[in-house]
Amino acid sequence: MNPYLVQRLQPFGTTIFAEMSALAVETGAINLGQGFPDTDGPAVMKQAAIDAIEAGYNQYPPGIGIPELRTAISAHQRRFYGLEYDSGTEVLVTAGATEAIAAALLALCGPGDEVVTFEPYYDSYAACIAMSGASRCVVTLRAPDYAFDPDDLRGAITPRTKLILLNSPHNPTGKVFSRAELTLLAELAQEHDLLVVTDEVYEHLVYDGEHVPIATLPDMRDRTVAIGSGGKSFSFTGWKVGWVCARPELVAAVKTAKQFLTYVSSGPFQYAIAVGLALPDHYFTRFRVEMRDKRDRLCAGLAAAGFEVLQPQGTYFATVDIRSFGETDGLAFCRALPHRCGVVAVPSVVFYDDVVAGAPLVRFACCKRTEVLDEACTRLKNLAR
Repeated sequence: MNPYLVQRLQPFGTTIFAEMSALAVETGAINLGQGFPDTDGPAVMKQAAIDAIEAGYNQYPPGIGIPELRTAISAHQRRFYGLEYDSGTEVLVTAGATEAIAAALLALCGPGDEVVTFEPYYDSYAACIAMSGASRCVVTLRAPDYAFDPDDLRGAITPRTKLILLNSPHNPTGKVFSRAELTLLAELAQEHDLLVVTDEVYEHLVYDGEHVPIATLPDMRDRTVAIGSGGKSFSFTGWKVGWVCARPELVAAVKTAKQFLTYVSSGPFQYAIAVGLALPDHYFTRFRVEMRDKRDRLCAGLAAAGFEVLQPQGTYFATVDIRSFGETDGLAFCRALPHRCGVVAVPSVVFYDDVVAGAPLVRFACCKRTEVLDEACTRLKNLAR
């Protein structure tokens, strides 16, 4: 325990990603823990960033983001989903989706409020809810299909509930929420007058099913804060360019918090992400197909190594159940794995409040070169020997 850290942040400390990545460096293991690609995205976007730097776009960009990017985000929402957002008042550029989530929760929630979200959850959700002073109420997605009990969701909503924090396609499970599930969420949001903050950074990485933004459902656009990111769609995670789309009053609220976090970021990279959002359809199709092939390759390799694989519908990740190896402690398993066979993964239990549900599950990332995935799976086969 750090005596200088405020009580509400005491449970967080160092993230599991930092721990596992350090372990990868220490042991020389293949890192399938943290979700970042090991290849760059489109060359035309890299050149656009270089051109922006050479053109002198190296000072503070506008607080809400450069006009070119806000226009491109608005056009993207219209092109893929038929959603209309005014680029001047309904789009805000952020330092990645993580800042967008933090700013939204800090702006929209406070002490005494409750946030309903699904577990397993991306770890920043819990930390951002805590920083806002609100309390989290979780609804568990149950393996192997990661369905949730509608009565659990209804029971999680109380008079103190302020918003629902939704992630689809879902990290870490790879679940893509169905239209029927989203319709139930929408009905409850309207019945209880709730906002929905929706993290859609994996929107272009759906392999089975369909990504349905909840903002497209009847009467949901104006109560939804939609969050996107260029990092996952274009394989430039280090550029940290995200965005918020919502009605003007909600964007203004999020901007109030955001301006006191980073203020602005990623100036020249904003121009490059604007170029990416305007890429033709075949880029997005090819990207999805290539990533689906990597998912299939990793899942087949994990199954051949003896794991029970929970096939993801989208995202960068595949989850396995280590009980197929007679083990039940995912955290201990992942800490030992680099020493046992030279591979790093992430224990899913760190994404759960319900440690019993999460304990035997482990997440691997498939967003690596095929030869890296193949070598990792070859190493993992040694576990069964």
